[in-house]
Amino acid sequence: MRARQLLPAALALAVLVVASGCANGSGLRVEGADPATTSATPSVSTNNGFAPSVTPSPKTGRIAQSAMTLEQVRDSLQVDKGLDPYMAKIVGNCSIVARCLTRGVAVDVMKSGTPQLVVLVHTVDNFVFGAVLMADSPKGPRRVWSLKADQLKISPSQQGDLVVETQIFALTDRPCCPSGRRVEVYRWAGGRMTKVSSTDQKGD
Repeated sequence: MRARQLLPAALALAVLVVASGCANGSGLRVEGADPATTSATPSVSTNNGFAPSVTPSPKTGRIAQSAMTLEQVRDSLQVDKGLDPYMAKIVGNCSIVARCLTRGVAVDVMKSGTPQLVVLVHTVDNFVFGAVLMADSPKGPRRVWSLKADQLKISPSQQGDLVVETQIFALTDRPCCPSGRRVEVYRWAGGRMTKVSSTDQKGD
């Protein structure tokens, strides 16, 4: 008789335990029932959707060296009708390239992806009086710009322009000792080189 009275109570207790275990509240946790936790701040991709992410190297303003030779440059300048007359005279009589042309820096001022070459034009005693900028073409090197100035030096800027430093000689100056110098910046725009700035400085 006593067993019959205890059986319903035991069944009720078992149902209560099972019910509390299946609940997803403060009772037993059911794995996978809760939605995945998301971060309050979404992570932002630094590679704009492209993988793998590559850290850009600092810009140096210089690019791979041009493959054109000074002999090719000389041959091109010798038939260039637009070349400065004095440059044309020097290059026209230049049988030994090292006596009239010196290889300068390779740049890409034209933003073409192909290097252009700065070539200095000088006398046999290495007095530089001008420079040309040569670009590759299907027919070989071609002049895209030239500048006549005394003892000039040309280097690329980080912005991709050409920085030209020249010596300024007064009538009484000796070849060793110019009175000042000039710094000019040239930029390729509209299919040609354009001077964007010029600064003169007096010597000591």
